[in-house]
Amino acid sequence: MAALERLDHTVINVGLEMDAAETRFAQLGFTLTPRGHHTLGSINHLMMFATDYLELIGLPADKPHTRPDLAGAPKGINGLVFKTENVDETFDHLQALGLAGSPPNAFSRPVALPEGTFDASFRTVHVRPDVFPGGRVYFCEHGTPELVWRPEWQRHANGARAIPEFVVVAEDQAGQAEAFSRLLRSEIAGDERTAHVAYDGGRVSVLTPMAYAERFGALASPLRGRAAVFGALVLRTGGLDAVRGLLAELPELPRLDEAHRVAVREPGFDAVLEFVA
Repeated sequence: MAALERLDHTVINVGLEMDAAETRFAQLGFTLTPRGHHTLGSINHLMMFATDYLELIGLPADKPHTRPDLAGAPKGINGLVFKTENVDETFDHLQALGLAGSPPNAFSRPVALPEGTFDASFRTVHVRPDVFPGGRVYFCEHGTPELVWRPEWQRHANGARAIPEFVVVAEDQAGQAEAFSRLLRSEIAGDERTAHVAYDGGRVSVLTPMAYAERFGALASPLRGRAAVFGALVLRTGGLDAVRGLLAELPELPRLDEAHRVAVREPGFDAVLEFVA
């Protein structure tokens, strides 16, 4: 079976601490886009790669909360988002699978460029929240991709180029792998401890808590009684030396440094990042 969609982006919820998150991810070697202000009331920064990106999302500390889905969610890796060219067709597909959440939603945010300010527009449709208890899974249709993927935002000091793997940890590992398989129309590979569900250009890896602890050791995010968590983002780089150099200036961050990977945990935002060459 062919994968349904390519990855669009992944999301880390930083709550009311966007200033601290912006500083930290810049220290980690990412080029962040200027702060965005959604018509939905949330704020964000993006870290753009060739075809996908990492998003920091949060709420303004000086205004009323207008997004209960973020205000009530714990900080950490919070969203897994796939591309779609037509959210209405995707909504029909999700309904046919019995996975559909609410109908498609449209929103925008202004983007200031040297030639003027323009509205970046988006339409999204979500999987029903109870299907993936680790976080939000949805599809995004970009109305103005030229305002999002811009060369000046795609070069990073840490060498990050893409997100080839998204790690999910679940008590019901088999059930979550099956749900991703149905969603993406993709076969399950691996075993009863680590299952991989491919999408075009990458994979979702669904791990048992034991397999997750073995892979990330003390960096692993605790489940704290949750049925599942989004456990790590894997970032492909051109090499690991740049990452190691940046982390040398951040001795407070716990990390694993091995020949083929450097993993780091940002405890303030419960986020595990694994850089691979």
